[in-house]
Amino acid sequence: MANKLTVIQALDNTRTQLYHFTAIIIAGMGFFTDAYDLFCISAVSKLLGRIYYPDLNANTPGKLPHKINNAITGVALIGTLMGQLFFGYLGDKLGRKRVYGVTLILMAFCAIGSGLSFGSTSKSVMWTLCFFRFWLGFGIGGDYPLSATIMSEYANKKTRGTFIAAVFAMQGVGIIFAGLVSMTVSYVFLKLFPDDPLDNPPTFVAQPQADYVWRIVLMVGAAPALLTFYWRMKMPETGRYTALVEGNAKKAAIDMGRVLEMELEEEQEKVSQFKKANEYKLFSSAFWERHGFHLIGTMSTWFLLDIAFYSQNLTQKDIFPAMGLIPTANTMGALREVFTTSKAMFLVALLGTFPGYWFTVLFIERMGRFKIQLIGFFMMSAFMLAIGIKYKDLKDKTKHDAWLFAILYGMTFFFANFGPNSTTFVLPAELFPTRVRSTCHAMSAAAGKAGALVSAFGVQTYTLDQTTSKIRGAMMFMAFTNMLGFFCTFLVTETKGRSLEEIS
Repeated sequence: MANKLTVIQALDNTRTQLYHFTAIIIAGMGFFTDAYDLFCISAVSKLLGRIYYPDLNANTPGKLPHKINNAITGVALIGTLMGQLFFGYLGDKLGRKRVYGVTLILMAFCAIGSGLSFGSTSKSVMWTLCFFRFWLGFGIGGDYPLSATIMSEYANKKTRGTFIAAVFAMQGVGIIFAGLVSMTVSYVFLKLFPDDPLDNPPTFVAQPQADYVWRIVLMVGAAPALLTFYWRMKMPETGRYTALVEGNAKKAAIDMGRVLEMELEEEQEKVSQFKKANEYKLFSSAFWERHGFHLIGTMSTWFLLDIAFYSQNLTQKDIFPAMGLIPTANTMGALREVFTTSKAMFLVALLGTFPGYWFTVLFIERMGRFKIQLIGFFMMSAFMLAIGIKYKDLKDKTKHDAWLFAILYGMTFFFANFGPNSTTFVLPAELFPTRVRSTCHAMSAAAGKAGALVSAFGVQTYTLDQTTSKIRGAMMFMAFTNMLGFFCTFLVTETKGRSLEEIS
C-alpha cells in the first residue's frame, strides 16, 4: 500500500536533484568528522607515550602502557557503541531530524575537550582524555544510524545505494585527513623546533613543544562538525517518517513537496491505513518472521568485518616499523616519528583505502550490494592469509622489497572498502521497515563496534610488541574472521533497484 502513496512514489521515482547532493554533503561531513576523530588517535598515540611515559634508563623512547594505549583507542569505541544504540532508538521514537544536530554538537565539544586534556600527572591527563573521547564516541555513534536512515529515506530507488555509499565514503576522506593533518602539524613543528638533542639516545626526552602537536591534531576534528551544524538543522524530517510513522500526511506532502519542488497530494486516509497495518514492534513475532535472518546477517557481518577493519587501522603504527616501511622509534625524535608514521598512514589511505570507497559508489548499483560484499570478504581473507603465511619472508629484505608487503597490505584496505566496510553500512538502511529502521541500523552498527573492541583490546595488544609470530597470528586470525563474514553474508538479500517499502 505504501508504494501507492504519492509522497513515497515521488521520492522513489524522482530524478536525481540538487537536494540529493546537498544531503550527501550534510550527512557525509558527519562521517568525515567521525573517521577523522576515531583514526587520528593512531597517528599520535606513540607521541603520548614519549611525552608522558618516558623511561630514562631503558635507552628507548617511552611507550604508553598496553592498558592505557588500549583504553585511549577503545574508550571511544565503547562510546560509539552506546551512542549508536541510544540515538538509533531515539531516531525511531522522536524522529531523525530532532536528534540529528545533537550528535554534531557533542562531537565538536568533545573533540575540543580532548585537545584540552590537562592534569598534574600523566595519569590524570590520560583519564581526562579518555573521558572526552568516550563522549566523542557517543556523538559519533549517533551519526551512523541517523545519517544512513536519512539518506536512504531521501533517495530514489535507482540511485539509493550510490547515495548511501557516497555518504559513507566521506569516512575515507576523513581517514586521509587524519594522516594529512597529523603530518602537516608535525612537519610545521619540526621546522619551527628542530629535533631536541635530548630527544635521542639514551634519554629520548620529547621536547616540550611536542605536547601541542597531539592537542592541535585532536581539536581540528571539531571544525567540520561545527561547519555542518547549521545546514543539518535546516533539513526537514524525512517524508517516510512523517507519513508512515507519525501518520501526518499533510506535513509529509508539504515538506517533500518543498524539497522536490512539486505539489504532492496529502492522502491522509491511505497514510492512516498503512500506519495501522504496520504497528508491529522490533521484538514482535511479525518482525522476526520477516526480518529475523536479515538482522542476524547485518549484525554478524558488521561484527566480523570490524574486527579486521579496525585491527588494520589501529595496528598500522606497529606494523610499519616492524616491516621496515618506516624507521624504528629509537632512530628518530618524537616529532619525526609522528611525521613518518602519519605519512605512511596517509599514503596507505590515499592509495588503498580511499579508492575502495569510491569504487563502491561507482559500482554498487551495477553489481549490487550482495556481490560486492562477498567479493570484498573473500579478497580480504585471501590477502591477509597470504601476509600471515609469508610474513617472515616479506619482512626479510634480502628476499623481498618492503613495498611488496605495502602493496599486499594496501589491497586488504581496498577490498575492505570496495566490499563489506561499505555494504554493511548500506544494507541495514534498506532492509528494515521505516518504524524500526534507525534502531535496526544502530543494532547492526553496534555489533560492528563490538568487533572493533575485539580489535582494540585484543588484536592491538597482540601487535604492540611488533613480534613476528604475534603479527603473523593476528593476520591469520583476521583472515579467518573475514571468511566467516563471507558465509554470514548469505543471511541477507539483495536490495538493488527496489523500493524501501517493497524490501521491508
